[in-house]
Amino acid sequence: MEKIDLDQLDPRDYIIIKGAKVNNLKSLSVAIPRNQLVTITGLSGSGKSSLAFDTLFAEGQRMYVESLSAYARQFLGRMEKPEVEYIRGVSPAIAVEQKVSTRNSRSTVGTSTEIYDYLKLLFARIGKTISPISGKIVKKDSVSDVVNFVQALKEGTKLMILCPLLAVEGRNLDKELNILLQKGFTRVIFKEEVIQIEDLLAQKKLPKTAKIQILIDRTVMRKTEEDTFRLADSIQTAFDEGKGECLLSVVGDKIYSFSDRFEADKMTFEEPSINLFSFNNPYGVCKRCEGTGIVQGVDPDLVIPNKNLSVFEGAIACWRTDKMSEWQVPLNRHAFDFDFPLHRSYCDLNEKEKELLWTGNKFFKGLNDFFDFLEKNSHEIKYRVLLSRYRNKIVCTDCKGTRLRKDAGYVKINGKSVMELVLMPISEVHDFFMNIELSDQELAISKRILTEIQNRLGYLLKVGLNYLTLNRLTSTLSGGEFQRIKLATSLGSALVGSMYILDEPSIGLHPRDTQNLIQVLKSLRDMGNTVIVVEHEEEVIKQSDQIIDIGLEAGIDGGNLLFQGTFAELKKTNKGYTARYMNGKESIKIPKKRRPLNKFIDIKNATEHNLKNISVSFPLNTLTVVTGVSGSGKTTLIKKVLYPALMKHMGVGYGLESGKLGSLSGELRAISSVEMIDQNPIGKSSRSNPVTYLRAYDLIRVLYANLPAAKQQGYHPGTFSFNVAGGRCEHCQGEGVVKVEMQFMADLFLTCEHCKGKRFQNEVLEIVYKGKNITDVLGMTVSESLEFFKSDVKIYEKIKPLADVGLGYIKLGQSSTTLSGGEAQRVKLASFLGKGATVGQMLFIFDEPTTGLHVHDIHYLLKAINALVDQGHSVIIIEHNMDMIKAADYIIDLGKEGGHEGGNLCF
Repeated sequence: MEKIDLDQLDPRDYIIIKGAKVNNLKSLSVAIPRNQLVTITGLSGSGKSSLAFDTLFAEGQRMYVESLSAYARQFLGRMEKPEVEYIRGVSPAIAVEQKVSTRNSRSTVGTSTEIYDYLKLLFARIGKTISPISGKIVKKDSVSDVVNFVQALKEGTKLMILCPLLAVEGRNLDKELNILLQKGFTRVIFKEEVIQIEDLLAQKKLPKTAKIQILIDRTVMRKTEEDTFRLADSIQTAFDEGKGECLLSVVGDKIYSFSDRFEADKMTFEEPSINLFSFNNPYGVCKRCEGTGIVQGVDPDLVIPNKNLSVFEGAIACWRTDKMSEWQVPLNRHAFDFDFPLHRSYCDLNEKEKELLWTGNKFFKGLNDFFDFLEKNSHEIKYRVLLSRYRNKIVCTDCKGTRLRKDAGYVKINGKSVMELVLMPISEVHDFFMNIELSDQELAISKRILTEIQNRLGYLLKVGLNYLTLNRLTSTLSGGEFQRIKLATSLGSALVGSMYILDEPSIGLHPRDTQNLIQVLKSLRDMGNTVIVVEHEEEVIKQSDQIIDIGLEAGIDGGNLLFQGTFAELKKTNKGYTARYMNGKESIKIPKKRRPLNKFIDIKNATEHNLKNISVSFPLNTLTVVTGVSGSGKTTLIKKVLYPALMKHMGVGYGLESGKLGSLSGELRAISSVEMIDQNPIGKSSRSNPVTYLRAYDLIRVLYANLPAAKQQGYHPGTFSFNVAGGRCEHCQGEGVVKVEMQFMADLFLTCEHCKGKRFQNEVLEIVYKGKNITDVLGMTVSESLEFFKSDVKIYEKIKPLADVGLGYIKLGQSSTTLSGGEAQRVKLASFLGKGATVGQMLFIFDEPTTGLHVHDIHYLLKAINALVDQGHSVIIIEHNMDMIKAADYIIDLGKEGGHEGGNLCF
């Protein structure tokens, strides 16, 4: 890598950063070529994100703000410039980060990719309303429809144009007939005969229910212009007088009926409009669940908790008590009469037999009747308590969880309603729209809408999200899924000349799906954008146009530019861990021997989401990896089935939603507790940090309070806390920063002017230990603090686990809100390592712990996880990383594909 003079480069060809000093960057200078796929790599904490997000993206944002009016800028004037000499050639920047930042509980995959907006428009424009009674298309007849019908008849056909006489409330037939005379009508049809209105009035006592039709016109079918005008005029009159109904009596044939009301089979339908398909609009929202998709109702899983029992063995939980078992007696007695298999396990019954238990028949009353009985008697407390035991939040039966009003489901295109489409996997929706059959007129109306839908669905398939549904809530997605949705949305909007900065888009992707992701990144680049990816995935690094490696180590020892160039050049060098792992000089070794498998926990007949009734055994005291492609059911099996079932077995998981399974068995007594170590932040507040989480800060405060100078001043451990009044700076309340509310823009956080960001009062900072005050200690990295506290065994032992899990670079006082998902997960791991073998035998569940880790860091992580297993604990990891998989004692592979085609136990 030869030295380039940055000042000589053209900002039209390069994005030039000179002398960046943000966080741990050591006056780093780099020129990033435009319109290329650039990967920034290096150890965790080496300064990749500092360069990509805190320097490049922050400057892009700041320059955007500078371009605003002076009025808007007065609220933003204090937006700090990144610490850098200069940045030239910055394009508009779009950051696609890991965090699922949506706060909106109504946001779905469909709305966030804008596909749902196009779907609403499509159904409003070309959707056909189908009557649920007869299955016929509901349509309004216009005047021209009737004229066209008449003109299709044989020339010379005699016909009469009629409409029914509809009496207005409060007027009798005589009155109505008199009004007709005043309007100029002379004849009506009564008892199938044409009769003068005067003659009819002369007949005394007309029956109240007499059916009378007004004769509007008599004519003969001729195709002259004059006749067509007359015909159209008469038909319009018939629609007006008949309140939307026109009758056509063809002599020698029959009477044909036409209506300009939107109805069929005596039902009135809503005409398709965009609001009819919007669950964020009072007009389109489901009336039963009021747009939540969930209602309080009887939960079948609570009524029949153990699906392996037969009805005779007491599968129906609510009929097990002495009093309520009376409901089951008729079923047991008469089962033979209607051929019901009493002794067959509930899970082996067919759908018809399961349905029968709920509906009942002439021999016995079903579960629906039983719960109706409880509802009717809920004024008695015993019935109310019994009912509450079996009620839960269930998917709304009217809208199937789509949150739309029921009649929105009557509107269909090619036999599918919008409700059906949003509940199908994206791969099937894509197939539907690629093979859609429309008439020429429909195609003309919907061509542009269809192109948008097809493109956006195609991008979702490319980023490996074929298994999601459009109805899936954004808040339930993983960080990787959410990032890939934003990536697909960016592709859909097709911007050009922008700078996309992505944070590890390969997270949560099986190696098989990574290829598709790379193609997406390349197509983003080929549109004319600069794509900058912070990434550790080998495949992405290999296929980049440019690689920037930052290191050498993390934290203080990072922040240097080690290498910039192509993959071929990287393999030839030995500088940095990335190069050494890529050219095979270093690697993660396969364990020499695997641990023996003695004790197991067994899950039988798991059927939650897409799991295909699978039974899985999890060995204890081992390292077990659960793997499979995205959407194959890994998270469902572990987080939705195994974890809640174990927690409930231990009597602590009552608030957890439990996935559907037959039974949980095995060596359950061998584990004392279960810990889910996911990537959620370790603390909700900005005051939480790694040393407070590990309880090491308590010891550090005691150390400072026991110093002679502190005792002299009467200080106690609370004086050295930034959470309570006493020693902290009261202006910023120990935060070190002050929040400035920005009205219509994001809030700003500025360094406190009183304590200059040191968080404590000056008198407290005069207390020093080995030349460092309390603020200096919070500013140390974990590695530095280990050196500093090596003589204080208790503090050293508390902090050391952070270094063991590869977090030697993070600062002791770093706010937990600034830690990435992977870092937060490793801090949790460190807290358990610190507790040692004192906490009984635990089962740890990790969700992708390699997130954000360089291969070299995985090395340390494996050491830490193996240390847990060696202490007698059990570890289950959901993971795609091949280095992690090869180090496991036991592998559970789900698949073969994602979504509907997943949920099988492959290995």
